[in-house]
Amino acid sequence: MKAIFIKVILAIFVTIVSVESKAQTYGNHIELGVGTLYENGFDATFSIVHETKHHNAWEYFFNAYVKYADDTQAGHITKESFWKNYRTWGVGIAYKPCVNRGKNNYGCLRLGGSLGSDTNEVVGWVNAGYQHNFVLHNGFRLFCQVKTDAAINGLDLFRTGVCMGVSIPLGAR
Repeated sequence: MKAIFIKVILAIFVTIVSVESKAQTYGNHIELGVGTLYENGFDATFSIVHETKHHNAWEYFFNAYVKYADDTQAGHITKESFWKNYRTWGVGIAYKPCVNRGKNNYGCLRLGGSLGSDTNEVVGWVNAGYQHNFVLHNGFRLFCQVKTDAAINGLDLFRTGVCMGVSIPLGAR
């Protein structure tokens, strides 16, 4: 598991170093965000973001979620109780209208929906939240996201939390 994590970090670093771009190009970005959600959940989201005028954007994303629990026999969290308790995946789309602009930062609402599975049944979500972006050199961005998902046909009816991530430009248009 550690080797896979190192390979992912290395791939992100190579992509950052090799992509040519200019700041504030309003083009496409790849975003990778990870975070923690209430109650006892971890979340990872990979997305393609198409930014339009005035920092409004469309996001097409893939999301994975793991809810961990204590192992009843061991009395604490084990590898088995972490990865095999409850997990979901989904694909979706979100519209992100810009509601706050500053020097080298801006904030967007995140409104959308997604569809996926919890490995047993089809699950849908209504997604809402707020994402604040900090623009770095050459169009790279760091972001903090407060997210809320309301599930349709899922074990977790409502989950909310915070995520942090990086946005990598795909080039100027």
